[in-house]
Amino acid sequence: MKILVTGATGFVGRHLVPALIAKGHHVTAVARNLEKAKVMPWYRKVTFVAGDIHNPELDTSKVFGVPDVVMHLAWPGLPNYKELFHFEVNLPGSYNFLKKMVLAGTKQILVTGTCLEYGMQGGQLAEESAAVPVTSYGQAKDTLRKFLEELQIKHPYTLQWVRLFYIYGPGQNQNSLLARLDRAIDDGEEVFNMSPGDQMRDYLPVEEVARYLALLAEHPECSGVINCCSGSPISVRSLVEKRIAERGAQISLNPGYYPYPDYEPMAFWGKRDRINHIQIRT
Repeated sequence: MKILVTGATGFVGRHLVPALIAKGHHVTAVARNLEKAKVMPWYRKVTFVAGDIHNPELDTSKVFGVPDVVMHLAWPGLPNYKELFHFEVNLPGSYNFLKKMVLAGTKQILVTGTCLEYGMQGGQLAEESAAVPVTSYGQAKDTLRKFLEELQIKHPYTLQWVRLFYIYGPGQNQNSLLARLDRAIDDGEEVFNMSPGDQMRDYLPVEEVARYLALLAEHPECSGVINCCSGSPISVRSLVEKRIAERGAQISLNPGYYPYPDYEPMAFWGKRDRINHIQIRT
């Protein structure tokens, strides 16, 4: 298939592109920074387009043609979850771009959403659970989903809305938990400052997330809201201790140095019925 990937040099995108190539798909990779793309191992194996998909003057048909699938990962400005640019810039920019692709003839759109759309609900969160976001980021993502569902009424197409939970691995944001821990270990620090650590979260390695997304691209019948998660909660402290053990490091923890985030419940994890269903059949 011809697959267009936005945000191709981002944390998830840089892993998704080679996963799609390995499956034999022709990939058009899109990102703003050409120099960043050139250092990607897959750069010469794709059609790369450097540009701003939010540009209202962008002629998508001329630049991208009509791909079979658009996988929209691009969303600048993370992890600043409470900033207004999610509404003011990213939301209209993403909707206008995706609408152009649908009107041009693309029949399958996959967009990465976020577990933060579920807001402060705790426990196991099913794909049918209500979205009640409390951050600008979560609200903007959920609003984009609603806009795209309205678009389906007049211009039918397949929408796969993939809610990502917590991801770790190569290329992650340097201020994320495990990236900070690895840096502290590499720098020979004796103490690692962290939150109390008893929060329960749902974590997946980024390579596994990329594999699930590539699988979903090949299964348009799996549509609607899709939780991309492990389905198994782990405490933040346990995750940190596991990483320390993997590294064979000697570093003490200072839990409680940072407060609990005020935009997340104490314990929540995903239920991934739809991904499990296509895995069983594959």
